[in-house]
Amino acid sequence: MNDDTYEEVTSFKLSRMSVYIALSTLFVLLVAITVATVVFTPLRYYIPGYGDLKQRKEFIHLKMRADSLETAINQRDLYLKNIKQVINGDFTGKLDTTMLKVPKVDNSTY
Repeated sequence: MNDDTYEEVTSFKLSRMSVYIALSTLFVLLVAITVATVVFTPLRYYIPGYGDLKQRKEFIHLKMRADSLETAINQRDLYLKNIKQVINGDFTGKLDTTMLKVPKVDNSTY
């Protein structure tokens, strides 16, 4: 309505379906704008679990290195445990039963 002449300027005919469509369209547009903002700006780096390819490769490399170091430490600990058992005389492992052929030393020439 025009305030001076009280003449009708524009009219809208609203139905439940038109309101539903308008609100649904608004919702979809807001979601699309939000997703586009996060995907195409540096905001994506604040999402947990998201990183660039270089960081991901470095993480995988460090994880593999940590696993190999853990394996090496476990092997060293087992070796030291076996050495302690041998020194203390508590060795319960499999004995080496092969005979060594040691040449006899002739003491007569010395």
